[in-house]
Amino acid sequence: MWDEKSNIISGADLMEFYAKLIKDFPVVTIEDGFDEDDWENWNAMTETFGKEVQIVGDDLTVTNPIKIKRAIEEKSCNGLLLKVNQIGSITEAIQAVKDAKAAGWGVMTSHRSGETEDTYIADLAVGLCTGEIKTGAPCRSERLSKYNQLLRIEEELEGKIGYAGANFRTPPWMNQ
Repeated sequence: MWDEKSNIISGADLMEFYAKLIKDFPVVTIEDGFDEDDWENWNAMTETFGKEVQIVGDDLTVTNPIKIKRAIEEKSCNGLLLKVNQIGSITEAIQAVKDAKAAGWGVMTSHRSGETEDTYIADLAVGLCTGEIKTGAPCRSERLSKYNQLLRIEEELEGKIGYAGANFRTPPWMNQ
């Protein structure tokens, strides 16, 4: 039950809230639906909604192969938010993507708050075939630069790869 005085909601009540949102709206992804240490509710959410909704563990997995392994084993989520500077090295980030894909997860490449105009994550999203990128609304130059890079990549590929569309979680080329 939600305690209005302390502004605290129970895990069960939050699950009911998510269920109503999913029923009433075309929700396709929920990111960080629970606290990073609330593994029990993460597991329940993925079991309940994971077939139709991508459950992305950002704070849960922090692009860390050890935490990703646990999340895979416990079925705590079905999507990875890839933040290279969250884990520390490209090698570890690539391993995180490989592990997530092997588990059938969707992978969303993401920038960090305070991002620069560097376009590397757009290249990384395409190079690792993640199918998704999270850079925010194209309202500032550090975000627009990533979208412009994606357009340049698309132009360079000249139709050799298609738009994932509804298959964004598992684009046809994902395992290439």
